[in-house]
Amino acid sequence: MQNEANPQSPASERNVSFLFRLCSSLTGRWAIFFVLALLAFAVRLPKLDQRPMHTDESVNAYLTGEILGGESYHYDPRDRHGPVLYLVAEPLARMCGARNFSELTETELRLTPVIVGSATVLLFGAGVEMFGFIACLIAALLFAIGPLPVYYSRYFIHETLFVAITLGLMISGWRALNSNSILAAAATGLFAALLVGCKETFVIHFFALGLGAAIIWFIPPRREGLSPKRMVVALGVFTIIGIILFTWFGQSWRGLEDLFRAAPNMAARASGEGHQKSFGYYRGLVDPLFIFTPLAIVGVYSAIRDAVAGVRKSGILIAIYAVAVFLIYSAIPYKTPWLALNLWLPLALLCGLGFERIWMFLKSKASRWIAAVALCILSAVVGRQTVALAFDHPSDQKNPLAYAHTVEDLLRLPPRLEQLAKEQNLSSPLVAVCAADAWPLPWYLRKFKRVGFWQPGQDPGGADFYITSPEAAEPLGNKLKDRRPEFFGVRPEVIVILWSRETPSP
Repeated sequence: MQNEANPQSPASERNVSFLFRLCSSLTGRWAIFFVLALLAFAVRLPKLDQRPMHTDESVNAYLTGEILGGESYHYDPRDRHGPVLYLVAEPLARMCGARNFSELTETELRLTPVIVGSATVLLFGAGVEMFGFIACLIAALLFAIGPLPVYYSRYFIHETLFVAITLGLMISGWRALNSNSILAAAATGLFAALLVGCKETFVIHFFALGLGAAIIWFIPPRREGLSPKRMVVALGVFTIIGIILFTWFGQSWRGLEDLFRAAPNMAARASGEGHQKSFGYYRGLVDPLFIFTPLAIVGVYSAIRDAVAGVRKSGILIAIYAVAVFLIYSAIPYKTPWLALNLWLPLALLCGLGFERIWMFLKSKASRWIAAVALCILSAVVGRQTVALAFDHPSDQKNPLAYAHTVEDLLRLPPRLEQLAKEQNLSSPLVAVCAADAWPLPWYLRKFKRVGFWQPGQDPGGADFYITSPEAAEPLGNKLKDRRPEFFGVRPEVIVILWSRETPSP
């Protein structure tokens, strides 16, 4: 059997760089990827609590808090995604000392994507046999410092986990198809089930991977594919893990039924629901400076050339997968920037394949030094972009990754409410919130023990403080006529009003 991870001839191998020679040592390879994973962790960890909580983060935080408090998870097919995020986040938050929703912090929650995002960098080390050392090294570097993976690895949403699981599914599936490993088949079933349990967009990725696998099956030399035994193992693990996830360990069997209701909801959301964007929206997000696309094109060329030569077909798989997911995501009217992270994975791998092709084409030491310097300059440019988007202006309205983000002005609301309660000698004030969409207020009011939420037009009854949207204030005219309003920004062009009684003069 040919070695699919090493398309170079023995003659050219004698002249490769120290990085490629180091690859021959398993210990050396993992040491390099471990260092890159540590770099990724160090980049992602600072200032986790300084960016305001996005609405989606606050919803996920609330569900995590319910599980911490002893409630059972139940899959909601309308707009809450699968259980994998909470399955990972809940024990980590508990280890940090949180016992319920009110005790959670931004740092405790965002540690989950930070750790998973860093582990994704390490996971590229397991893909060396599939894609090659240099390709995985470049992809790991782009994931360690790239703006999209860094920004959303500090976001308490599902996407970072989804991308990590996708990479795990690629690697384990490839090993299952190219070896007799029962363990690889079981890992394939596990990752496939986790992908389903993460987000409903799994159908797009199953299709894209399946399309790539179907096409490369016809490219010689052919493999036999999964044996019946390995197929049974993969399907068995997939079924068992899927049942465990969606019934929450047997506590809510209705979750399996609701899973099949997710498709019509997903189709309805795909039409846009106010989040319509142009076809080229994602291209502008993943490569705004047009510095990755040329390298990725070289990667596609390298993949085609290797496949035609019968040397390595994994590049064709990732190229087909990249084109498929890009076209599907771009064609769907509904678009949010975090979904672009799904495009960063194949882009990073194609850039790695492209750099590998260029590196092997260059024979002289001087030309390779120039390529290495160019890579360092590219890394510096990418790193500077990451600092600007993820740390300097993480919630700025002009930041393309900060989509409908909570503004910093809302951070004034909890301490102001505490101050007013103290001035009025209220140890446990009753707060009534009236708004059609109150998120992320449940997160920012979690420390107050008596908070109720109502829709506009509903009667909240008496309260010490009212927090309303502008449209919800008018029906409450009698309750608010003797109160003083204070305005707080929630999102761009969205405000809430805090209504309080006049504090008596001392």
